[in-house]
Amino acid sequence: MDMIVHTSHAHEGFCTFQHFHWEDLRHTKFLEASVKDKAVANFSSGKPYMGCKPVGFCKRRRYRVLAVSKVDNTGVNGGLQNFESSPQGYFGNVLVSASPSGSFHNFEESDSNNQLRKFVRNGELGEGFKLLEGMVYHGEILDIIACTNLIRGFCKKGKTRKAARVMEIIEDSGAVPDVITYNVLISGYCKAGDIDTALQVLDRMRVAPDVITYNTILRSLCDVGKLKQAMEVLDQQLQRECHPDVITYTILIEATCKESGVGQAMKLLDEMRSGGCKPDVVTYNVLINGICKEGRLDEAIKFMNNMPSFGCQPDVITHNIILRSMCSAGRWMDAERFLADLLCKGCSPDVVTFNILINSLCQKGLLGRAIDVLEKMPKHGCTPNSLSYNPLLHGFCNEKKMERAIEYLEIMVSRGCYPDIVTYNTLLTALCKDGKVDVAVEVLNQLSTKVCSPVLITYNTVIDGLSKVGKTDRAIKLLDEMRAKGLKPDIITYSSLVGGLSREGKVDDAIKFFHDFERMGVRPNAITYNFIMLGLCKARQTDRAIDFLAYMVMRGCKPTESTYTILIEGIAYEGLANEALELLNELCTRGFVKKSSAEQVAVKM
Repeated sequence: MDMIVHTSHAHEGFCTFQHFHWEDLRHTKFLEASVKDKAVANFSSGKPYMGCKPVGFCKRRRYRVLAVSKVDNTGVNGGLQNFESSPQGYFGNVLVSASPSGSFHNFEESDSNNQLRKFVRNGELGEGFKLLEGMVYHGEILDIIACTNLIRGFCKKGKTRKAARVMEIIEDSGAVPDVITYNVLISGYCKAGDIDTALQVLDRMRVAPDVITYNTILRSLCDVGKLKQAMEVLDQQLQRECHPDVITYTILIEATCKESGVGQAMKLLDEMRSGGCKPDVVTYNVLINGICKEGRLDEAIKFMNNMPSFGCQPDVITHNIILRSMCSAGRWMDAERFLADLLCKGCSPDVVTFNILINSLCQKGLLGRAIDVLEKMPKHGCTPNSLSYNPLLHGFCNEKKMERAIEYLEIMVSRGCYPDIVTYNTLLTALCKDGKVDVAVEVLNQLSTKVCSPVLITYNTVIDGLSKVGKTDRAIKLLDEMRAKGLKPDIITYSSLVGGLSREGKVDDAIKFFHDFERMGVRPNAITYNFIMLGLCKARQTDRAIDFLAYMVMRGCKPTESTYTILIEGIAYEGLANEALELLNELCTRGFVKKSSAEQVAVKM
């Protein structure tokens, strides 16, 4: 009777284990195989993977592998007769042995594999790894799908060494990972920026790489500008008769556009076509984008218009590329006509299309026209998002039209579009620059009740605003608040507070604050030192300011031109104008102070 070999596959295409059975069997027996090096089982049309031990990942250990089979107790050509009465025997050319405990495990019902899947599903990767090691030690068959997901989980967390160790365990067990398992590990290394190790995994794969394997490697190489090495990998791919697909060529065409220009990319396009691979709209979009970046907008438009003759219709992304290029070139009338033509042709623009035009109009200060575009969006089935409103708010803030900015913020919310943190940061910066810090504090307080939470730059903006108008007490309260929320202040935060305290004449408090954040590991910059020296000079303590200059140099912070002019003005402020002028000339001669700056200081003295 012929033996039928079934390979169980999950929906992702992972091969989990191989099942051998004969038709019309009533009884099931389970065999445990202790696999010898290079033993290859070859029955009928199928080859069980357990007999070939791969070489590659670090030092190898020998594990016993449990094979699951349904067998006829009468044997196959006598190869399995009286197996039950013997502790071990041979099935074909594979040594099989009974479990030391005398019992056999049913893989399909394996509690260990079910538990492994559960650990991976719940993100308990460490527990899953421990279980995996125990399973191999006790000779249980590994579920390749669960192991692959364990590798994926470790890679997502950046733990590629642990992922590689899982792969090593799989291979040591005698199982053969399928191509998807290798692809997951290779992808993990690529995302971690470790392309060299990814290439090593590619070289020692025990199954044939597929086009996804190569596309992952090629994209990573191209992303870091290694086009030459990517082309070498492509040659290897072709030698192994793994045919590139449209994604492969599109990756390489995009990289070629960036590194060698569209001319070279077109040659690759010809090669792609001659190889029987048809470009898609993404491929053409990459080329159109490249042509636009080379400043050949009219050629790009012509190329887009020719796309239907290539058997490919432009999509909304194609149109967005052209529109963005028109706006960047300042061709506003062309851009608006282009959008109008799209609408007349029945092409459906998306929110990005409108946002490109709104953003470009706002950058040029054409806020009225930008508002017209914004108001047209719903008529064409597009709902404005925060990126539609942000350029308008920014434009109003730049023109110091705070009332209009707040008005559009309210319109935005009333239409169900909630501002993002960029919106609030834009508004807070403008309010603080306009001296309306109390309103800025109110807006900041409102953020606690909103979906988006303040970030470091949000607090820094308001702390700096408060410090500049003499409200450092409130600024310090905000510092405590941001710390309580788990945000770590940076040098910008502390410099703002030091500057505020110095301006208020609280120079000793500023110095104390200065040393406090130094102890926290925040390194002061020249601006911070200058704030302290300015405060000391205003307090007629120029001698202490000079000492602080020495401390600054000792701590490895290079003085700036402002450092010297602050000290010179401080010396003059204490009634030593002649000495200050003499020092100024000396510093100017040595090149520490520019002549134009020296003249301005001299006038003040």
